Amino acid sequence: MRVHNLKRGVMADINMIPLIDVSLILLIIFMVITPFLVQSQIQVNLPKASSGTKGGEDNVLKVQLAADGMVTVEGKPVKFHNLEKELILRLSKSFTKTVLVEADRTVEIERVVFVLDAAKKLGAGKVGIAVKPDDGK
Repeated sequence: MRVHNLKRGVMADINMIPLIDVSLILLIIFMVITPFLVQSQIQVNLPKASSGTKGGEDNVLKVQLAADGMVTVEGKPVKFHNLEKELILRLSKSFTKTVLVEADRTVEIERVVFVLDAAKKLGAGKVGIAVKPDDGK
């Protein structure tokens, strides 16, 4: 970039390319981080079980049922009557077809059974209920 030209005088242009590069990098960073921030928006108080183990599989479809009636599928809020439609979409894209229900200990058993039944009916290979390991306390 020439700063001084005898015929035209002083040239004072701002180079926009570094600004665009930085803004695109920030955009990519926020796009990558956002799913991790949104992942677990509801708090679920899992029941304890002596046979419970710490989580193992990462390729599972998680359905969370909160005590206040809120339902999320992979962190996305869903209305309970639209749960089957969301499971159809998610299970059709899934390779492992494993569904894990994370239900609060105060949630009615009928709601949990409905989710398990819907998942099995839609072709889930494995279904399970998440529990908190009991440390004997």
